[in-house]
Amino acid sequence: MSSINSTGFGGENQYIGSPKSKTKSKTKSKTNFDLLKPLRQKFDNFEIRKAETAHLIAKLIPAQCPFERTIKIFGHPIIYIPPLCKLNPLFDEFVGLRFRALCFLADDCGEDISSYC
Repeated sequence: MSSINSTGFGGENQYIGSPKSKTKSKTKSKTNFDLLKPLRQKFDNFEIRKAETAHLIAKLIPAQCPFERTIKIFGHPIIYIPPLCKLNPLFDEFVGLRFRALCFLADDCGEDISSYC
């Protein structure tokens, strides 16, 4: 019976839920260090208070990735260039900032934002 328990079939699994795996996952998450975290927080905490600022943000940050292209010759696609915006580590923060600017213009200022879409 002791040989059954030592193989892991006696109710204890040495891989799933063992204390060793729990301590490794905790230490692994502590070692992650994000150099861009302060910059991300600045973009996320940026408050839009003026309509001019919101217009500027909506104009500067594009609605779609400007680099995505399909090059065609005689109607046949030859080369596809994927959207490179996903490579930007601050892409989500820029999109969120643009969204907040458009919401400010539409909700607080009552302006039509269809020209930015």
